[in-house]
Amino acid sequence: MLELDQLVKQFGGFRAVDKCSFSVQQGTITGLIGPNGAGKTTLFNLIAGAFPPTAGRIRFLGEDVTDLPSNQLFHKGLVRTFQIPHEFHRLTVLENLMLVPPAQPGESLLSNWLSWGKVRAAEQAVEARAWETLKFLELTHVANVRAGNLSGGQKKLLELGRTMMTDAKLVLLDEPAAGVNRTLLRKLEEKILILNRERGYTFILIEHDMEMIEKLCDPVVCMAEGKVLISGDFQTVRSDPRVLEAYLGESQGDAA
Repeated sequence: MLELDQLVKQFGGFRAVDKCSFSVQQGTITGLIGPNGAGKTTLFNLIAGAFPPTAGRIRFLGEDVTDLPSNQLFHKGLVRTFQIPHEFHRLTVLENLMLVPPAQPGESLLSNWLSWGKVRAAEQAVEARAWETLKFLELTHVANVRAGNLSGGQKKLLELGRTMMTDAKLVLLDEPAAGVNRTLLRKLEEKILILNRERGYTFILIEHDMEMIEKLCDPVVCMAEGKVLISGDFQTVRSDPRVLEAYLGESQGDAA
């Protein structure tokens, strides 16, 4: 589904991503781990089209999308969430979901004058889809609450819900566990697994919570200093001495 080929991102004299290559298979949940400063978020920004790479290529569903901006990738089904949720805090939870689907006829002033029946029907369909999403996420009780008043965990569920309001094929989840209490975290994990196994979503997941990575992800990719150290199943990656050194700054022998 996704192929990264020798990606480089240079900021002045600093190379944040350094010849990074790996692929993501359809139907998987790929974990992306590494210490702070490893280049994980910069890599997400490259994949999502926030800025172009200095070198290397990105292919999505067989198409070279290296130079495409975020809005075009969104329409192709590549969607991301953020470590700090980007909700419209003054709008309700329901309104946040209803804003997401693109090309709604109500966005056209002319359609509102000449095709108001079509506009109303489309709006009702979007609202119904939003309610179904809220039911799935178990958030119907906060549907009319301003999104800015949600807890951290509820905002992460809302971020996931916004991806469900699109025709997402690949979802980039940036630290979904950050700021989430354990109860809501278990619910978030459950919803991600259902979307993956029953609805065919493919995910790449940046996360520092190793329990979550172990539970959800296969394969796991570990980065350090902008490079891919190792890729494999969780146990293989966790036991690799290079991973221990990247996280703790010491080799396995030194730690003993």
